[in-house]
Amino acid sequence: MKLNLKVVEISGTWEPNDAERRAAWELYVELVTRVAVVPLRADEGLLREALSSLYSLFTTTREVLRKYGPEVAEPKKNGQYNFGYLAVAMLNYGIRPLLASWHPALEDWESKRPGDRSRRDHEQAWLHGEELRTALRDTRDILTTYADLLATACGVPNLLEAVPTADR
Repeated sequence: MKLNLKVVEISGTWEPNDAERRAAWELYVELVTRVAVVPLRADEGLLREALSSLYSLFTTTREVLRKYGPEVAEPKKNGQYNFGYLAVAMLNYGIRPLLASWHPALEDWESKRPGDRSRRDHEQAWLHGEELRTALRDTRDILTTYADLLATACGVPNLLEAVPTADR
């Protein structure tokens, strides 16, 4: 397995136990059904909703880690990775940098919305909107790789084939 999380690259092996496979499935379902891996085209959705969806992955991941307990984070032989480590790395290196910079920037812009302007129109007038969409695409690439890893760990076909792309 190999995950490039921009700040750090994780490379090695992971042989999941049953608890890790079940936890991987739960997180996989969350990833492939969110904007985390579904493209957000320029004429679709709100940037705030995309950031909120990504932020909610923190809660979901924490719930999965608590549900499956220490068994998903047990040390393994030969420096193998475990689900716990990979899940926390996804949050801290794959998602947190995006949210840490863009959440407050967008919030600042949102606070300046005139009462007679819709959220969508105000967001589309933001000079940094395209930059954020680019950052979301970059994060989506990371999370798509992570979703691929989870699908492999679960032993399921890649459900990302059902996710629309710009080409489909």
